[in-house]
Amino acid sequence: MTRMVMCRKHQKELAGLARPPFPGSKGEDIYNNISQQAWEEWQTHQTMLINERHLNMMDADDRKFIMAEMDKFFAGEAFAQAEGYVPPSNN
Repeated sequence: MTRMVMCRKHQKELAGLARPPFPGSKGEDIYNNISQQAWEEWQTHQTMLINERHLNMMDADDRKFIMAEMDKFFAGEAFAQAEGYVPPSNN
């Protein structure tokens, strides 16, 4: 049976992650409050940000930036976009 969570991003009950995405309290928070769908959306967006902005995940400032943007993404706040990216329309 799929584990369900009240997704913070989509504000509805959706299938949750199978396990926390990383250790610690941040990973537990995501596990308990973010859906699999929202996590996959973040992974796609994160990859675009890393590529577009040439981020180095070995750099502490770049990791802080990504974590801050992830928090904004899941909270429904304005978050950084890849320059020139236009999301596909649902039409």
